[in-house]
Amino acid sequence: MANAVHEALGFIETRGLVAALEAADAMLKSAQVSLIGIERTDAALMTVQITGETAAVQASVEAGVAAASRIGDVVSSHVIARPARDVYIMQTASSNQSQAKSASFEEMTVRELRAYARTLDNLSIQGREIARATKQQLLDALDKRS
Repeated sequence: MANAVHEALGFIETRGLVAALEAADAMLKSAQVSLIGIERTDAALMTVQITGETAAVQASVEAGVAAASRIGDVVSSHVIARPARDVYIMQTASSNQSQAKSASFEEMTVRELRAYARTLDNLSIQGREIARATKQQLLDALDKRS
């Protein structure tokens, strides 16, 4: 399993922003984890995403579910203990933390960077430019976007 990473991913999906914020607050206070972000996934569904060591993420998700359940609806929760490298990069690349973005992008191959760049609308290079871009050109374009 050479493509696996050692960081775990944790998710809590809630109905409404307030429950998501309460979950995120409890998750970050309960264990040494990093917030990837809070994303609106459906009309009123919010997903809180964290990363960290597996035990910390599991404890954090349990604390977040308990906290969010007290004030709102928890739709689901899940921990991926050792996600495939591509899954981990995909989740952490959407982070609002520019340092995490830069580190994740640096680890990506040119092929992975091109695939990610094609999903973005507001990148300074588009279409065939992406297909011809070097790794450094792709990294520069992603940095300008941040």
